[in-house]
Amino acid sequence: MKTPASAHACGIVLVLLSLLAVLQTTSARQNGIDIYSLTVDSKVSSRFAHTVVTSRVVNKADTMQEATFQMELPKKAFITNFSMIIDGVTYPGNIKEKDAAQKQYSEAVARGQSAGLVKATGRKMEQFQVSVSVAPAAKVTFELVYEEVLKRQLGVYELLLKVRPQQLVKHLQMDIHIFEPQGISFLETESTFMTKELANALTTSQNQTKAHIRFKPTLSQQQKSSEQQDTVVDGDFIVRYDVNRTLSGGSIQIENGYFVHYFAPEGLPTIPKNVIFVIDKSGSMMGRKIQQTREALIKILDDLSPKDQFNFISFSGEATQWKPLLVRASAENVNVARGYAASIQAQGGTNINDAMLMAVQLLKKANQEELLPPGSISLIILLTDGDPTVGETDPTKIQRNVKDAIDGQYSLFCLGFGFDVSYNFLEKLALDNGGLARRIYEDSDAALQLQDFYQEVASPLMTAVTFEYPSNSVKEVTQNSFRLLFKGSEMVVAGKLQDQSSDVLSAKVNGQLSRENITFQTESRVAEQEEEFRSPKYIFHGFMERLWAYLTIQQLLEKMVSAPDAEKQALKTQALGLSLNYSFVTPLTSMVVTKPEGQEQSQVAEKPLENENSHRIAHSGHALFGLDSAGARGPRILAGASGRLPGLPRPGQPGPLQAYHRSLYPPYGIGSGKRLAAAPGLMHFLSDPLVGNDYDMDISSRASTRASLPAPIQAPAVILPLPGQSADQLCVDIKHSQGPLNLLSDPDQGLEVTGHYEKEKAQFSWIKVTFQKPQLQVHVSRTQVVVTRDRRNSAYKWKETLFSVMPGLKMTMNEAGLLLLSSPDKVTIGLLYWDGPGQGVRLLLQDTDRFSSHVGGTLGQFYQDVLWGPSAAAADDSKKTLKVQGHDYPATRELKLDYQEGAPGTEFSCWSVEL
Repeated sequence: MKTPASAHACGIVLVLLSLLAVLQTTSARQNGIDIYSLTVDSKVSSRFAHTVVTSRVVNKADTMQEATFQMELPKKAFITNFSMIIDGVTYPGNIKEKDAAQKQYSEAVARGQSAGLVKATGRKMEQFQVSVSVAPAAKVTFELVYEEVLKRQLGVYELLLKVRPQQLVKHLQMDIHIFEPQGISFLETESTFMTKELANALTTSQNQTKAHIRFKPTLSQQQKSSEQQDTVVDGDFIVRYDVNRTLSGGSIQIENGYFVHYFAPEGLPTIPKNVIFVIDKSGSMMGRKIQQTREALIKILDDLSPKDQFNFISFSGEATQWKPLLVRASAENVNVARGYAASIQAQGGTNINDAMLMAVQLLKKANQEELLPPGSISLIILLTDGDPTVGETDPTKIQRNVKDAIDGQYSLFCLGFGFDVSYNFLEKLALDNGGLARRIYEDSDAALQLQDFYQEVASPLMTAVTFEYPSNSVKEVTQNSFRLLFKGSEMVVAGKLQDQSSDVLSAKVNGQLSRENITFQTESRVAEQEEEFRSPKYIFHGFMERLWAYLTIQQLLEKMVSAPDAEKQALKTQALGLSLNYSFVTPLTSMVVTKPEGQEQSQVAEKPLENENSHRIAHSGHALFGLDSAGARGPRILAGASGRLPGLPRPGQPGPLQAYHRSLYPPYGIGSGKRLAAAPGLMHFLSDPLVGNDYDMDISSRASTRASLPAPIQAPAVILPLPGQSADQLCVDIKHSQGPLNLLSDPDQGLEVTGHYEKEKAQFSWIKVTFQKPQLQVHVSRTQVVVTRDRRNSAYKWKETLFSVMPGLKMTMNEAGLLLLSSPDKVTIGLLYWDGPGQGVRLLLQDTDRFSSHVGGTLGQFYQDVLWGPSAAAADDSKKTLKVQGHDYPATRELKLDYQEGAPGTEFSCWSVEL
């Protein structure tokens, strides 16, 4: 399942995949199971998210039916409770040690009962599924609770909820409460399903420290149309926000005897880095993987700072280095490196050991020869898609070799491309050497995934960071020393207060900048902090103790990856004890779901591991709340809400064949001067006067006749609305272009539009819109829309509905592929994927009367003083001359195809100029 992703630089990442339990429409109607209430209540208190999803269903059939409750939740989240209430009786989930739960599960299997153990993962989510038989007229309430400490990533909190009921729900409601004592500096929402009607059901209220977002659509707002009973609520709902920060020792918050310390200072300079990219070019990388890798590397090179040094090592059966030494990221070196990156070809085996040792040796040699800038840090980034096959192939020996070679001097980050590589191997390799591992998913946005990962580590701010607290004030503190702090991330330390601690909790944060040591000091008054969290009703009380437990468990599990065998058992025992005490479903525990007598007595929910999710990704479009008749174990219907197979046109809509014929033939009959009837599809084909019923017509004769026909009417490169001028629209055709064009530039609007026009294809290959406020860039190509905001990329496919509201800008995209970028008192920019004649990306403009007097550019010039005059070369009214900023442009009245309403377009008469 795709998850889309966008961003802001100074925020905190909150990934909250609360998946509303949903059911499949067709099955619901057949089986009589109906969801009459579906709610999500998410309370985010100081980075700790507590989410409750409640679904209420009733069996309206005359026979016993089976309802399947299937959920998705974040990988980093821990399930804390699940229960079913059936006819007033509660059937709870009991969290046990995994071995004990597995024993109960195995006994159920031995008795011939289907225990229904389900676990699957996608990019950011895991699946949870429970089935239960429901008697006629009986009601069932499902409730799932999960919790997560939210990690700051590339500077944003991101709250993502999947909303896919696939039927109309009488009571559908989401409530998101956010409480941040530091203060909320900005808040934005995004949705992939929002319509104008649904937007009226969305309310947002915000003050300095808290925000409440509610989505509560009525039945009519959920409905596709008055004739259709299908729901339009189908997709992602995302909330992003940022908190206030200063150049300080961070924020210490205290509740119920526990504290948490957040540290992400603003305004620190970036430390220069020495980075070696170790790139797998073995045969398994052939095709799209190596193409996307080349694309990402070229983009990453552009993001290097001139103060950085870099080098490439590519490997297959053997490892080779691009340059004998690290080189400065000067414009000249980066330009040469682009050519090298673009030439990397995939073939051969996989020799990870030699490549890694070569990278370490490069850094060691540079260090010995004093070629590394003082105060710089060194990073190695490994990208591979498979296990080692050449040279040293024992993963344990490779891990030991690399660890011995690095010897704590450098940080290693490992990227696993796809599922053919052992994630456990890469994770230990990275954690042993002060880095982290990440999986890159094989998808159309893989290049963006690589770029985003690099952005996470592109700007180191501090090294050797340690947190100090008075020993008589705190105890059982989580990890309090860290190797690196990167821009856009956040360090989090939590612990317990001593019983006799002072009224003020103080802290020191020590670290190293590029050329000097630095110490931050901060303090927090215990009584004031306790009171701040005690009274509000909109937060989950007692959260800080659970936050401490969550952090401690996560860190113990991470330590187990790289700990010696002799230490692993003690770490496991400690993590297991906390998991059971706080009722967390972790990799060491499982939840046994009880059921009514006579049904499957044991269903076990377990925490999947990253290396277990190979080829078990949940696909979007499938029902998340499936319904099967009791006893009917046949295949489920997995169509979308419409029930049609993907790719087929709706009844009454033109399919690919019809659209092809509509654009293939000219609009006029031969010699008659009359328009042909707009007959669709095959009828249009048969009515072609060149074909008729004479299929034996001489081919050369037909070709000669067709050559004499007038050219088909085409859409212009751009249609410009000209309010207040003598012509209301101007069609612009671009005949002379070299390289990117500056299409529009208005400094007063904080707007710039550039694009690359391909004369041969008569279309834009890409268009880029840049806004100053908010600082955001939208880059569209034939394949996708990419929104970049402060180093973070979000990719969208054309014709995916989108509704995004942020301070100063609204982005919407409809099913026709029209993307609108609008803001009060500013020009609206439209971007369209046009699949009519001259298929490609098109530009639209609305509210052009809002351009300032400083607008310029290839198209912007027509919004300056334009004079329309008669043509000196023609006496009729079909030609005129446009005088624009000292230039004369001949204009001709022509018949064009209007693309502004989408394909297939409509013909209209327009004044046309060529540039």
